[in-house]
Amino acid sequence: MNTQSKSVHHEYKLNTAADRPLIFMSIACVVVVAGSIYLFPEATNKYASILFGLVTDYLGSSIQLIVLIGLFICLYIAFSKYGNIKMGDQEPEYKTMPWLFMFVCAGIGSSIFYWATIEWVYYYQSPGLGLTPKSQKALESTAAYSFFHWGISAWSAYALASIAFTYHIHVRKNKGLSLSGMISAIFRIDSRGFVGKVVDMVFLLSSVGALTLSLVLSVIILSIGLSALLGIPDNFITRAIITIASATMFLLSTYMGIDKGMQNLSSVLGYGTLILAAIVLVIGPTQFILDNIVNSMGFIFSNYFGMSLFTDPYGDGNFTKSWTVYYWLWWISYTPAVALFVARVSAGRKMREIIWAFLLGSSSGTWFLFGVLESYSIHEFLTGALDVVNIVNEKGGEAALVATFLHLPLGKVFLAVLLFLMIVMLASHVDAVAYAMAATSTRNLSEGQDPSRGMKLFWCILLTLIPLAMLYINAPLSVLKTSVVLSGLPFLLILLIIMFGFIRWLINDYSRVPSHTIDTYVLCIDDNEEREPSFKPNIKG
Repeated sequence: MNTQSKSVHHEYKLNTAADRPLIFMSIACVVVVAGSIYLFPEATNKYASILFGLVTDYLGSSIQLIVLIGLFICLYIAFSKYGNIKMGDQEPEYKTMPWLFMFVCAGIGSSIFYWATIEWVYYYQSPGLGLTPKSQKALESTAAYSFFHWGISAWSAYALASIAFTYHIHVRKNKGLSLSGMISAIFRIDSRGFVGKVVDMVFLLSSVGALTLSLVLSVIILSIGLSALLGIPDNFITRAIITIASATMFLLSTYMGIDKGMQNLSSVLGYGTLILAAIVLVIGPTQFILDNIVNSMGFIFSNYFGMSLFTDPYGDGNFTKSWTVYYWLWWISYTPAVALFVARVSAGRKMREIIWAFLLGSSSGTWFLFGVLESYSIHEFLTGALDVVNIVNEKGGEAALVATFLHLPLGKVFLAVLLFLMIVMLASHVDAVAYAMAATSTRNLSEGQDPSRGMKLFWCILLTLIPLAMLYINAPLSVLKTSVVLSGLPFLLILLIIMFGFIRWLINDYSRVPSHTIDTYVLCIDDNEEREPSFKPNIKG
């Protein structure tokens, strides 16, 4: 290495040093939270229930409105001239399908298989829209509500935050692949100051809380599934071993990096999941599955705004609070981590490409998976072949998922494939979240730069502590959902601020640019934002 390259390498290391105070504070908080859960399990359950009720009671309707407005903003940008803005002057780094699979896997955890198979049971017994529990109409609404909670409204939260962060890094060329980096760019403050530290601290701790639900559900399913396949006991020791083994896979994927690790895992997972759903469609009750998918799509299209804004003011509102508001906060809690990861892999893409990849690509994939698995599960219940509802009530949703897959022809083979896909999805999901957390705890990352492997490995390990504590106390679903709600709440305000800054940037930078030339010029930002931005020709465009 010559003297000049050594100097550049040394400068890179200095400029992108680990944010040690932030890391140490995060370690302390995670250890305190995990220790409290471990030492005081009954108090954890009690206060989790109280906090969940407070948040959903007082902020539920506002959250519903914000998500719907976010969808409208996404659609406006996609159909307007702003959708043609190219995120940087380079060509896309990844082919379209691997790129799509990567951020879909970043945005959903392996618990999607759990919800795709048995979520309908909860809706059937306690439906929304004022429907009678366990009625035919309630059953018809179940898959539609799954499509709704995993559809375009949910993915629009990811899309809006992702285009904002991608614009921040690749168009405006700002430093700092982190929440504080974008906040500091919007308000022109030092990201290393008090405000920046608070923002990043909230992100790191909330990301740990958000990931808890997916990790815990996945580990429980893996434990029950392995017990059914191999006869090993389903207990805390088995679950702890699975957690540690899964963490080892996270570490391997993280060490290999995005190109070899995340991209390959995501491609295997994406194609594998679609093939699994297609096979179940063919060997299962094909006509019923297709009929139910079409019927559910008709239901959601007919009732979309009602489902979006249903608050049940004349009833107890339990369905909206327990499901719609919970889901919106669940998606919001993951939004910063997903957005940071998408910003890293989306250089060279147009803004509308990112939006449509989320709204159409991701939604259609999840709808297909839910439509097939949920319809098969419903069919087995209706025909009396498998009492899925009773299994959920008596043994839990995880046991019902395993029983449903075992009921397929060659059930043990399908269950083994499911467990494999869950492990891969868990690894790719944690890999993406760990990447975002490592980027946040590394100062001054610029376009094209990645955090160190050591930093990503560190966060992969730390992410398993709170889930282990939850597994130890055998936390019920309500406690896990509370961890998600409390994780998503702080992000709501931060994301609203980011959206305000992003829209202001768009208006300031491109409002005067004709639509037919907007993708052929690269923005040149002057340090004084009050001046009109200038442009240079995009030679590659």
